[in-house]
Amino acid sequence: MLKLFTRPFRQPPPDLAGLGAAYIALPIARGRTVPSGRFVVLANGEGHTRRLSEDARVNAFEGETAWCVHPGPYACELTPFAAAPEIGLKVAFAIDGADPREAQQRFDLFLASEAGQQVALDAFVAQMEAALQRELAQGNLELPPCTSFEEWNLFRAGFNQLLYTRFGVMVDDCVPVDFGAARDLAALLGARLAVQQVARPVQAPPQEAFDAACEDRKALRRLFLELPRVLCGLRLAVLPPDCATFRRHQDLLRRLDLVSLSVGTMPALALAAPNEAMAASEQLRRARHSLRAVAALDEAWALLARMKHAVAELPQAIALLDETDRIVANLECDCAARRATREEQ
Repeated sequence: MLKLFTRPFRQPPPDLAGLGAAYIALPIARGRTVPSGRFVVLANGEGHTRRLSEDARVNAFEGETAWCVHPGPYACELTPFAAAPEIGLKVAFAIDGADPREAQQRFDLFLASEAGQQVALDAFVAQMEAALQRELAQGNLELPPCTSFEEWNLFRAGFNQLLYTRFGVMVDDCVPVDFGAARDLAALLGARLAVQQVARPVQAPPQEAFDAACEDRKALRRLFLELPRVLCGLRLAVLPPDCATFRRHQDLLRRLDLVSLSVGTMPALALAAPNEAMAASEQLRRARHSLRAVAALDEAWALLARMKHAVAELPQAIALLDETDRIVANLECDCAARRATREEQ
């Protein structure tokens, strides 16, 4: 019997093959129709983004990049401790939907600032795993042996907020698993030892192995687009109504605003002065300071995640402001070194 007013099932176009399996986001051409069950994110050179829902036409403007995104859900396995590969987490997550209360969705900012042409699922999971391992190594999250229900719930709250604040993903499920039977630990340790023995005689990596211009450009784009969002999140942090805390909070906002201004007026990598080229060694030094500033930026996102679910008590607020002071100082130092024409002795 013929059914009227039904939507026919449409296969994804060939250029979007693997979307939702091996890839989270793939480029989509202008004029195409957004496939069913997916959405499109468009971003211009200044980092402004907008979303198109399914069945809409991709009307990209000049200079805009368009990604077709499959929201998931996705399943992955994370190793929370690099030194204990037998301990793992099975995680199910999905890309967060559009929130009308937000001017820009966090995942859209991720696409505009650091995605490149496509977002592969394995690379995205590796970034999630690195963020989790860093938070556990610094003691900001705790996952002790024989974790109790209260400790597990506390870890889950921090882990969920970390991934939402840093990447804009929602964690649907997270369960601990034992990878001991599935992974050959002896072979893994042997591979690590082989890598260390090969790398030991090498004093320093060759400059050809590090594309200074490309890495510096990526790092500065992230700083330029993400620092204002970090500044906005820090401004909205809920802190105790204490005069000293308020003054310190305002001072940190002022310093971070100056860092954002410094990034927006950063000189070109290859120029020491107008019409004066910079030495290759100094360009390499500048690029490395850009990468260190990005590492501090990642710590700032993790700090915002802790602030969002922290209790607004004075001792905890002081500890969070101490951590903010350290991160802002690192940003100030590395951005100033990136502007410098020569390394300070």
